[in-house]
Amino acid sequence: MAGALDLDELVGRARDGQPRAVARLLSLVEDAHPRVAEIARALTPHTGRARVVGLTGPPGVGKSTSTSALLTALRAEGKRVGVLAIDPSSPFSGGALLGDRIRMTEHATDPGVFIRSMATRGHLGGLSWATPQAVRVLDAAGFDVVLIETVGVGQSEVDVVKLADTTVVLLAPGMGDGIQAAKAGVLEIADVFVVNKADREGADATVHDLKQMISLARREIRGPSWRQPIVRTVAAKGEGVDDLVRALAEHHDWLVAHDELTRRRSARARDEVEAIAVRRLRAELADLRGGDRLAQVAERVVAREIDPFAAADELIADLRH
Repeated sequence: MAGALDLDELVGRARDGQPRAVARLLSLVEDAHPRVAEIARALTPHTGRARVVGLTGPPGVGKSTSTSALLTALRAEGKRVGVLAIDPSSPFSGGALLGDRIRMTEHATDPGVFIRSMATRGHLGGLSWATPQAVRVLDAAGFDVVLIETVGVGQSEVDVVKLADTTVVLLAPGMGDGIQAAKAGVLEIADVFVVNKADREGADATVHDLKQMISLARREIRGPSWRQPIVRTVAAKGEGVDDLVRALAEHHDWLVAHDELTRRRSARARDEVEAIAVRRLRAELADLRGGDRLAQVAERVVAREIDPFAAADELIADLRH
């Protein structure tokens, strides 16, 4: 029952690192609990410390394997790591189709790791609408790094940059990734490129193609900018992962030195506030749709008494009163 929920106690236990409390908070925000605004209010003073890293790329490049290998390397440095694995939604239940315990079982008993699969629930950007709130939960719970591993569904995947401080784009040889990268616009979203499965034939060609595209893109850039490194890895063997960790640290230092971290997090806050406002307006509009008001203005549009823009103005005026 909502009335029996002691948020202060729950947040306190989550900040103490109790996995059940963290899981409970994540479930509440993912299910859009009526007290989700109170949860955000209680968590916000304890946030701002975690580094948020997004991992994306076409299906089949080894995102889950790379995430698991990155987890191992970060834990070796003593960092607590939270993982949000954004998975395709079941069309029937809305739940995640891919289980995190199947993909990252070696970390399941590590108290310094928390892994959660979240369903996209039809969100075209590949990210659940609740993901920003889930990041807030893990940040407040004291995790040093939050990894967001996304579905890799194509061009709409660029939404990951709205949540990450650093975005890692994974590619693999033999998959036509050079062409795919150009089409998906990943040059614009990538802070670090990873060519995984680099022991396969064609890895050199993939790296060469990426270097060419990066050089072409930089010709249009004015002033100081971050030059995306290309890291070769064989995640299944743990090879090159230390280089990836080093690239992530160097990018974070660059973000801080150029005040880019503050700019990115400000943009993230603007997007989140806008999304919450739009969601609430849609809920109010749905209330109007449940009554007669929307039907009335729609009939007037059909009768050509007013145009659709004037009808929308009337509905907005109703919402404001």
